[in-house]
Amino acid sequence: MTAIKHPGQRVGIFIDTQNLYHSAKNIYKRRVNFGQIVKDGLAGRTLVRALAYMVRTESGEEQSFIEALEKAGIETKTKDLQIFYGGAKKADWDVGIAVDAITLSSRLDAVIIVSGDGDFIPLVEYLQFNKGCQVEVIAFGKSASAKLIEAADDYINLDDNSRRYLMPGSNYRERPNTREA
Repeated sequence: MTAIKHPGQRVGIFIDTQNLYHSAKNIYKRRVNFGQIVKDGLAGRTLVRALAYMVRTESGEEQSFIEALEKAGIETKTKDLQIFYGGAKKADWDVGIAVDAITLSSRLDAVIIVSGDGDFIPLVEYLQFNKGCQVEVIAFGKSASAKLIEAADDYINLDDNSRRYLMPGSNYRERPNTREA
């Protein structure tokens, strides 16, 4: 499954920040180097937009992370954490990512989904068969959906070179009420 990549291709990158954050935290106890992921995913092609989707916390402690993403050329989209009666919490951007990818697809040759979430399989198939986009997935293989990987035109397994995609010296330390990426 190797896709053809050339400098003239217009690429959109859609980052499920929470998915990668939790994968890196649970597998490696480290933080993700999103700038390196975007650079390697782009592979010398023309970037149209790189979007990272994340949840805002009440404390606002993610602001420095947002600034770091923007400094790396990654736009951020945020929304508030939903807290339901009884304390249940929801922080899901799947529909937002799908809508943005479909909306931008007419201006893209390749769509890169940075997530291992199998919920994106219908999006991958729609973009391939209805929009003519090459769809690539970047994720930690140890936590990625095998069916999502199979559906994609190309796949970068972050586990294959985890040191490259994790922040050096950024061991995760449990902090109460932290949802940073």
